Parts: sequence; C-alpha cells; structure tokens
Amino acid sequence: MKIPVIKKLVEQHDLETLKQAEAAFEEGENPGIEVEGEDEGEQFTHVIAAVWIREKMNAEGLEFKKALREYTSKVRTSIT
Repeated sequence: MKIPVIKKLVEQHDLETLKQAEAAFEEGENPGIEVEGEDEGEQFTHVIAAVWIREKMNAEGLEFKKALREYTSKVRTSIT
C-alpha cells in the first residue's frame, strides 16, 4: 500500500469512478482508470483504500489526511 498512490486516486477521481474501478477489479476486468502498483493485487488495494477514504470524506466532511489516518489505523488494527 503506497499512500501517494492512494492520495492521487482520491484527488483525481470521484467516488462513483472509484467504485466502478473497484467493481472492475472484482470482475477481473480493466479498471478504466490508471492505478499505479506492482501488480493487480496492489492496484486493487489502492482502489479499495481510495474508496474507503473518499466515502469517509464525503460522509463526515473530513479532510484527506484525517480520513487517511483513520484508514491506516483500521488497517493496523486488523493485522495485529
């Protein structure tokens, strides 16, 4: 997971576009947007993170940095 890639996705795409890219990855199709990453798994992870962060920003009016902190905290909790 690379934060600069996630930030770029959040800045460049609206929630609907990100959700469409997420669905495309789930179906094994081309996401329709440029997503950086070493492989499809990393690219999918970036899109999932961007969707979560964008949803949090929209729902709670958070700035990117705050939503990102909440996401990374959630990820850390899930892997410990």
